[in-house]
Amino acid sequence: MSHHLKPQTIIFEKGYDPHLSEGAAVPPVFRTSTFVFRKAEHGKRAFEIAYGIRPADPGETPALIYTRVNNPNAEMVEDKVVAWDGTEAAALFSSGMGAVSNSCLTFLHPGDTLVFSDPVYGGTEYFFRHLLPSFHIRTIPFPVGTSEAELDEIVRRDPTIRIIYLESPANPTMKLCDIPAARRVADRHSRKDGRILVMVDNTFMGPIFCRPKDFGADIILYSGTKFIGGHSDLVAGLALGSRELIGQVKVTRTILGANAAPDTAWLILRSLSTLQIRMVQQQENARKVVEFLHAHPKVREVAYPGEPCMGEEQLRLHSLQCTGTGSIISFFVDGGEDEAFAVLDRVHLMKLAVSLGGVESLIEHPHTMTHADMTGEQKARAGITANMIRLSVGLEDPEDLIADLKQSLDVLL
Repeated sequence: MSHHLKPQTIIFEKGYDPHLSEGAAVPPVFRTSTFVFRKAEHGKRAFEIAYGIRPADPGETPALIYTRVNNPNAEMVEDKVVAWDGTEAAALFSSGMGAVSNSCLTFLHPGDTLVFSDPVYGGTEYFFRHLLPSFHIRTIPFPVGTSEAELDEIVRRDPTIRIIYLESPANPTMKLCDIPAARRVADRHSRKDGRILVMVDNTFMGPIFCRPKDFGADIILYSGTKFIGGHSDLVAGLALGSRELIGQVKVTRTILGANAAPDTAWLILRSLSTLQIRMVQQQENARKVVEFLHAHPKVREVAYPGEPCMGEEQLRLHSLQCTGTGSIISFFVDGGEDEAFAVLDRVHLMKLAVSLGGVESLIEHPHTMTHADMTGEQKARAGITANMIRLSVGLEDPEDLIADLKQSLDVLL
């Protein structure tokens, strides 16, 4: 077929052959720990690929070995999910932190340095500030709004830097990182004995509203728990990139045992068909909520990509890197923790819970919940204040969500 298929169609057509599963229209769950080889030579070749002894040849499909290494359900997810990001390969993990930690540990060694945009997701922040240093890997934060010249100076001064890690939009301030600038800095200071990698956590915008690969990202990371899973009933993660890089990540995943279970992968397969539809509708709902929040007298500030209130440079980055605004909103109420808690305790339709990207709306307090581990100084520097509330807008009727927010915020009048 010569017609160029769109990602929304590709996910139905790619990655699964019904005739290999007794003609089942949708994939079965392959609940098995191990797989039978047809010949010993097939087993030998499968282990060569799994342990990185010899990479897979172009077009070669390695034999299935053991579900910690590979599983049909996981491989179907990996084959399909690349449709939106346009990458060559993907690796599915048992959590978003599994994707982050395995990807970083694959390319970092004692004596190396990772620089990261600040703030990031709380688990990532803990991994960077507390765990990596215990392996003698240095980590250096830089503000999410750092200019290219400032980032260049940081990287120029330190020849041990191996990874520039970006989270865009930043959790929970919603500020975008300049991905092309990070790529240019990485290229300027890479050496023959080591290319500086650019990793981007694209969970909030992707894979529908941003394609970091188009701007030079080497590895794109997701909490698959969020929009990709989309129903708050699974925990998973994904790393996407070139076959070469993801092949190395998969070796680390095999040894650390971070592959997702078959049932989790099957649930993601169920969710992929509605991913684009869900994200588009959630975005439409969020825009109506943002309009309401701007107008409420007890809302001091709203943080939402693409809004003029984010500033001229953020608008430029949004226009360059994003095709949408997403459905995650942070807003600041008049007052502090007491006032934020008063609002959170009055919501009825929105669930007071961490996580995001599900079909139901979720609301939380970053200062004391998702980013509780950060010191007061770190929170202040990152812009995570006690009066900040983060809202993930779901698929409820937006007018009902607005009414719920209004009665909650009105307690502050």
